[in-house]
Parts: sequence; C-alpha cells; structure tokens
Amino acid sequence: MPHSYNKIWIHAIWSTKGRIPLISSSIEQKVYPFISEQLREKGCPARLINGMPDHIHCLFLLNSQKSISELIKQIKGSSSHWINQNNLISEKFAWQTGFASYSVSESVVEKVYQYIKNITIKRKAFSRNITSF
Repeated sequence: MPHSYNKIWIHAIWSTKGRIPLISSSIEQKVYPFISEQLREKGCPARLINGMPDHIHCLFLLNSQKSISELIKQIKGSSSHWINQNNLISEKFAWQTGFASYSVSESVVEKVYQYIKNITIKRKAFSRNITSF
C-alpha cells in the first residue's frame, strides 16, 4: 500500500547463552556496529544499541514488512556467526534462545533511549562488583 505509514519503535533485549558475561567493552565496540548495520540492511534502523556483559538492548524502528521474531532470529544468528568467524572471543559464542521486545510509544522514545544509554553506568558498577570478589 503506497499510502501506508508506520512508525513502530521496538526495544528488544536478548542474552548471551547461559547469561555468561562474554561481551567486554572491546567486543561491544565491534559487535554493536555490526548489529546496527544488519538492522539497517533489513530496513529497521537502530537508534541505539547498548548492554551489559551478558545481554544487549536495541532500540530500533521496525520495518512494517518484518516479523519481530524473524528479525531478531536473523540478527542473533548473523551476529553470533560473525563473532565466531572473527574469533572475537576464545570460546564459542552463542545467544540464549528467546528475547524480549516491547513496542515503545513515540512519547517515551527519549526516555527509553536514555535508559539504554545509561546502561554503561550500570556496567561500571557491575565491573566493580565483580572485581571486589
């Protein structure tokens, strides 16, 4: 339909297999741009990707021709394959089965953006807690 208009923001979250903290700062600097590019190529531009060592958050616009389940499955598959192919970690990398996704009203997109952006602050606290053991 040439006269249709959709603007559906999605906040998606998925975890590393077993919630093992495999996503270090150096890895996220490579993986997040890869995931962003994959989303863009599928017509789902990412506004922000950020996360913790064991999971990531993505805020993106959903292409109305895409199924969220199929899209996330493709993104998880291509990114885990890319991580393994490029030997970014010493062990085999995999994402955990499943994900969470939430539609985000245009009126709160900025709040969700700030929440995801500030996960980096939580990462620093997480790192300090791990090193204190």
